[in-house]
Amino acid sequence: MPPKADAETLELRKELEDLYEKLKESQKKVADVTFESVCSGVSDVPKPKLSTKRLMKGHINKVNSVHYSGDSKHCVTGSLDGKLIIWDTFTGNKVQVIPLRSAWVMSVAYASSGNYVACGGMDNMCTVYDLNNRDSSGAAKLVRELAGYEGFLSSCRFLEDKKILTGSGDMKICMWDLETGRKTVDFPAHNGDVVSISLSSDGNTYVTGSVDKTCRLWDVRDQKPKQTFFGHESDVNSVYFHPSGQAFVTCSEDKTARLFDIRSDQQVALFEPPNKTSGFTSCGLSLSGRHLFCGSDDNYVHMWDTLKTQHTGMLSGHENRITSLSVAPNGLAFATCSWDQNVRVWG
Repeated sequence: MPPKADAETLELRKELEDLYEKLKESQKKVADVTFESVCSGVSDVPKPKLSTKRLMKGHINKVNSVHYSGDSKHCVTGSLDGKLIIWDTFTGNKVQVIPLRSAWVMSVAYASSGNYVACGGMDNMCTVYDLNNRDSSGAAKLVRELAGYEGFLSSCRFLEDKKILTGSGDMKICMWDLETGRKTVDFPAHNGDVVSISLSSDGNTYVTGSVDKTCRLWDVRDQKPKQTFFGHESDVNSVYFHPSGQAFVTCSEDKTARLFDIRSDQQVALFEPPNKTSGFTSCGLSLSGRHLFCGSDDNYVHMWDTLKTQHTGMLSGHENRITSLSVAPNGLAFATCSWDQNVRVWG
């Protein structure tokens, strides 16, 4: 019996690969012009002159995730020291320290209103805290523990104060009503762990990245992918919506970053570093969409001009793997966190 099952699996895999090749051929046929040729007349962008504006120290273990509040001033970080820290990025001071029930935090989210933060990880749970209310110990009040995952929580984003979207290692996307603590949506989204979620600026659509090497575009009101994007050769570690809402960038374990255009339904640009030695963990775009930033395993933030696909430099400062990158909503700065236990604000 097992050999038969193996043969069937191989046959199905070959059928899937053949379909993928046909899809790529179809995409090539409609790609009548290259991104580089269209942008060849665009003048080079001045090299970004960015530096560390704030070095924020406070965690005593690897920092795995950072996310900005909607006010572009505060951010939250989650670390393996079992703490969430709310930072004032203007001063570099800690605003709140929230002790967690589980130290294995992998993802954090800040509600754009600034009222709530959420986190989760290897505890297979999404935990939500109210920053405006305190418990008996004086820390932000725990308001919800959202359980029911069969895998680790890899990503979470607030749709609004009382609604949160989560992705997890059980390949699922869930939506939760925080008033009741109940799931309103629960469906398999990928053929591997869901690793990253990015919301469009209007909040109606979102894009996901997965270890199945694909990205998918979703409507918050539907449970079927609107589009699936191929191209990466390894895990897609991070996705980030273009400010226009018509494209998104990704970065991957395959040591590349890519730009996917939603209207043309395919990859339009490939971004590679001068030396392809390390995978990328996180990505973000400037407010104009012209500058791409990627945090890397090599401790640097790599930068590209998105229209010319030119590598424009690297930002140094972190002394270990950069795990997460978050761009301030006003576009004036971005924050990175690292296994070196520090958080840096660049501007």
